[in-house]
Amino acid sequence: MPKYYIALEDTDDQNHEKAINFWNGFKKNPQRLITTTYVFNEIVTFLKRRISHDKASRIGEALLSSLIVEVIHISNEDFRKGWNMFIKYHDKDFSFTDCISFLVMNQKSIKEALTFDKHFRQMGFLMSP
Repeated sequence: MPKYYIALEDTDDQNHEKAINFWNGFKKNPQRLITTTYVFNEIVTFLKRRISHDKASRIGEALLSSLIVEVIHISNEDFRKGWNMFIKYHDKDFSFTDCISFLVMNQKSIKEALTFDKHFRQMGFLMSP
């Protein structure tokens, strides 16, 4: 999800046009989006550094107040499970945030990720767009 949202907002991103086209279709039939505080952090931090604090604040507030976006807080137990996954896949280029996302997706039986991050495909998830 971070890479998708970043592509959606960053006009210099190589996937910007693809993200815009997908979003325009998504708005016609919106579905529930689930993310984590870790992904939220990556999105707003990147947007602040790459674009502006104002843009990061507006996007962050839009995500937090959205009726279709659920931002999940990670428990201590799941933090440890995500950390163990990060350690286990030392041969992969997964970030800790990726591992937390994989964990939450598995727990919630989510099969598809809104991302351009190929790591999700490596873990057996479908990717959109």
